[in-house]
Amino acid sequence: MTKILFDHMESYARADSDTERKVIEQAVWDQFGVEGAVCIHDMSGFSRLTEKRGIVHYLSMVRHMQIVVRPIIERYDGKVVKYEADNCFAFFDDALKAIQSSIAVNIAFDAMNLMTQDDLNIYISTGIDWGQILLTDGTDYFGKAVNTASKLGEDIGKGGDILVSQTTMDRISDGAGIRSEEFHAEISGVSIDARKIAY
Repeated sequence: MTKILFDHMESYARADSDTERKVIEQAVWDQFGVEGAVCIHDMSGFSRLTEKRGIVHYLSMVRHMQIVVRPIIERYDGKVVKYEADNCFAFFDDALKAIQSSIAVNIAFDAMNLMTQDDLNIYISTGIDWGQILLTDGTDYFGKAVNTASKLGEDIGKGGDILVSQTTMDRISDGAGIRSEEFHAEISGVSIDARKIAY
């Protein structure tokens, strides 16, 4: 969290009235608010692999994932916001490009996995949601879309899955040729209408 946002949060916590809190909240949204696609890539099956091969193997696989996904995300005009453990958090101004980038990521790993032994294979599950979020200096983001993308990619998705909220799909003209299957999920008290992308 940036110092400016941290200062706003301290002021919010000390505020004496709802009116004062609303003014601070609006200032935060004015300074950090953006709208776009949150894309979260999660490496699948790595708890089991770490148990078997150890933390050094795990870290080497995480680094391999980072090296592969960044140029693909950037090729589709996205931005890597951060890496956290075996996750990559990205942001796109365009919903279609977020999906196309995710397809390209999975195709890249599918191709690489053909040439490696099983313990070196990388499988990615991806969650994408569209919405208004707080993007702090391009190094972190917060908001409902971040939570939904995380639930889709980390909690629901399996290796190779690209799970996209219906809100995201609604941003794409006539589906733009993207094939998908509808599904509904309930997780941690959150109801999500989404689609599983076919590629």
